[in-house]
Amino acid sequence: MGATVRTQRDAVTDERLMRRAREGGDAEALERLYDRHAVRAYRVAQSVCGDDAHAEEAVRIGFLRVWRDRARFDPACETFQSWSMQVVRSAATEVERRAPLQPSAAEEHEPDASQPESDELRRNESSGLRDALARLPEGEAEVISLAFFGELTHTEIAVQLGLPASTVKGRMRLGLEKLRAANPTVPPAG
Repeated sequence: MGATVRTQRDAVTDERLMRRAREGGDAEALERLYDRHAVRAYRVAQSVCGDDAHAEEAVRIGFLRVWRDRARFDPACETFQSWSMQVVRSAATEVERRAPLQPSAAEEHEPDASQPESDELRRNESSGLRDALARLPEGEAEVISLAFFGELTHTEIAVQLGLPASTVKGRMRLGLEKLRAANPTVPPAG
């Protein structure tokens, strides 16, 4: 019996949970939404911030705003996932703007000799990609960031940004072509 109840309970849509949060101030509904979307929200924040502590702060701020601004959510216009990830992305942008212009704690220390070289290489590639993305138009940088750092598919990016999949693919292709022109080691657009 417990498994049946749990299955029915988990089948509640994001939009229904958000309606409970909006109309009745149901904090448990928001907790369930957080549990469902926290990992993706962290990826989105990480794609903007590039720093774990800043990304965590952005997710926290983002979901506080989701709660505070819950009356603004309109399920007729967008999905909860799309709306909440936009809120988190906005929070991440603000966190990055407020961040002091000094190296993060991880950058201040020498790399640990016990860390595998692949981790150091991945960090350097990520840092180099962030620098290169900063020189691209915002739309192109955003889709590439979400794909690379957020590990989202073209379809997921399209839903999250509220764009046609063809626009996402076009921005991805143009952005990767520009990155490749500046750095021939960038793989061709797929």
